[in-house]
Parts: sequence; structure tokens; C-alpha cells
Amino acid sequence: MSVLDAHTELLAAQAIGPSAPVTDIGQGRGPAWLDGWLAENNRELVSWRRALHARPELARQERLSTSLVATRLTAAGLKPQILPSGTGLTCDIGTGDHCVALRADLDALPLREQTGLPFASGVDGVMHACGHDAHTAMLLGAGLALANAPKLPGRVRLIFQPAEEVQPGGAIDMVAAGVMKDVERIFALHCDPRLPVGQLGTKVGPITSACDLLEVRLTSPGGHTSRPHLTADLVHALGTLITQLPSLLSRRVDPRTGTVLVWGAVEAGQAANAVPQNGVLRGTLRTGDHQIWTELEPLVRSLVTALLAPIGVGYVLEHTRGVPPVDNEPLSSGLLHDAAVAALGPDGATSTEQSSGGEDFAWYLEEVPGAMGRLGVWSGEGPMKDLHQATFDLDERALPVGVRVLVHAALASLAA
Repeated sequence: MSVLDAHTELLAAQAIGPSAPVTDIGQGRGPAWLDGWLAENNRELVSWRRALHARPELARQERLSTSLVATRLTAAGLKPQILPSGTGLTCDIGTGDHCVALRADLDALPLREQTGLPFASGVDGVMHACGHDAHTAMLLGAGLALANAPKLPGRVRLIFQPAEEVQPGGAIDMVAAGVMKDVERIFALHCDPRLPVGQLGTKVGPITSACDLLEVRLTSPGGHTSRPHLTADLVHALGTLITQLPSLLSRRVDPRTGTVLVWGAVEAGQAANAVPQNGVLRGTLRTGDHQIWTELEPLVRSLVTALLAPIGVGYVLEHTRGVPPVDNEPLSSGLLHDAAVAALGPDGATSTEQSSGGEDFAWYLEEVPGAMGRLGVWSGEGPMKDLHQATFDLDERALPVGVRVLVHAALASLAA
């Protein structure tokens, strides 16, 4: 065992406690080999999630997380393939011409955890606040359970992806590395603290939104605030963009597309009586419509030019295209819905709404049909702690639920 593997084993041992096994609310719904695997490995499933949670890694730094997954897959006699970057991996299970992919993401967020959990992040300023630790543990569990099946009607490709939390996302790296070769359909789950454990939210069509980044850097000769007519008033220009650009977009884009520009940062000046020479404005531009997403950049550039022309400031606009909407293909969404019913019963599937958040799973759907479902992780008691918050946590009963849904979705897709 390597030093890295030994460290991984130590993390798992430290992260799990005597009360770690959780109730498998889908127990008895089969298949028998899946019931048996979960009954035997429930404790391990929880330990993987806690080990990942205790040692979170930022985008494209997920080497320990990659090693943990690769070690477990290799120990089961499988042959995971780590990407040349050292972060992210794939692994095929089964044989045959038909291939379905299941995807999870590995990276954490730059947040300082405030949960007080015994397995809270041991890395200052880094936290799994979006559930990627659970996504990874569930996919690892699904893969190992599938490897325990007597026979599969085709191949299941596990995709453990780095860098979902950064634009334009690590999914692009995975696609460029050829992980979608031979794949006919792909599925993913995402934790949803608004749904209770035991439910999966599905939706046909867009389930997330496109998300672009805008940065406008302004320049001015500067000057005295008593003589703004002798210079270019940079702060006034910033204010014009802050208020008018979102307003104009609302008149140029169909409001039914959910297109919204929200500014998140503005910086300029220090003295009250001096027009600053430099300023910067940053924000996100989101839309729920794929076609509108392709048209936004030239529209934004023309509006910024028109708004700033009368003021006379110089500017540079950086429009970073992020990710398109996750657009769930109807058949794939139906298979995911049916997988939830098979795994949990008729109350296991529910509808969900389109979110204005972005998800780079969309890049896989540019290649093949597929669907993402929202996995309930709320305990049903107390507040719903939202994603990307320092207090975010999840009910670990969702872990075996996620394993069951992924397994049923893969089996149904291969049989379709």
C-alpha cells in the first residue's frame, strides 16, 4: 500500500464512528444482489462520504479524492483510468456494445465550514458545501454494487469528474479526454436540501440555467468631483451599468427564458472628492434558454457600448461563457423517474422546477441524451440548509437511496 493509500485508509477510519450505518429506506426493493451489497457495505458507504468531507479539495486539486475512489475500485478487481492530470477518473463495469454513463463530481468550495460535525473539514477555508462528497460516495457505491451483479446487459461507465465548481467546468476536460466514447446515455444526481430523503425530483427539459461571468473594467483620466464636466465620471458610469444594463436586458430578451443579470462586486475609488481613474464591475448572467444563451454575448456588448458612449469612459468587457442549461432529454428523464419508483416506491419520484443555478453536467448532454435528478437530502426536521452555505449538511440516509437510483437508472437504460 502506498503512503497516499495508507493516508486514505486512515482518513476513512477516523471519519466513521460506531453510529455511522444509516437506515436503507429502499431495503427489500431489490434486486437481491443490490440489497445484499448495501446491507454488507452500508457502513463503508458512509465512511467514504465522511472521509471525503473531512479532506475536501478545490477544483483540479482532487488527487486524494481521486486516489480514494481508484483504490476502492482497484480492490474490487476493476480497472479505473485516472486522467493524465491526476484528478478525475473513469471505470467501465461489464461488457457489451451498449454503454451508459453515471457521473459524479469531486471538488469542494472555498468556504470555511461552520457545521461543527465530528468529521468537519480539516482543510481551513475549504468545504464540501454542495454535496459532492455524497455524489462521489454514491457513485462509488453504485459502481461496486454493479460489479457485484451476476450479469449486466451491457457496460456502465463511471465518471468521477474534477472541477465542477469553476467555469466552464471540468466536464469539458472529461469530454476532451474521450470519456464519452461509446456512451449512449448519461445520468447524474445532485443533492437537493429542499426535498426530503426518499424523494427524487425529475423534470423534462431544462432543469438548470446557463451561467456566464461578466467583468467590466472602466478607465478615466480622473479628476476633482467639483469639475466632473472636465473628465469622464467613472463612478457615474458604473452606476449606469449597474442599474441600466439589467433593465435593458429585460426589454430585449423574452422574460419567459428566465434571463437575469445580477452584479456581485463593484470596486472604485477611495476619496470622496476625487473621480477615480479605475473601476471594475463583476456579475453573473443567467438564462434558462439554450438558444438565448448563444445570443447573449453580442447583445450585452452592444448594450454596454451604447450605455457608456455618452459618458466617455474607456472600458474592457470580458464576457466568459460558462455552461449551457442542463436540458433533460424526455426518455432519459422518464428512465430516472422510473428508477426512483423502482428504488423507493410510487412516492419516491416527484416533480421539480428549473433552477437558475449552473451545472457543467450540461456539457455531457451536448454529446448524448441524458438527465440529472435532484436527490432529497433534507431530514424532514429543522431548517433546510441551503447549498453553498458554510452550515450545509445532509441526511446520510440519502446515500443508499442515491446508490439504488443510480443502479436502477443504469439497468433500465441498458435494457431500453
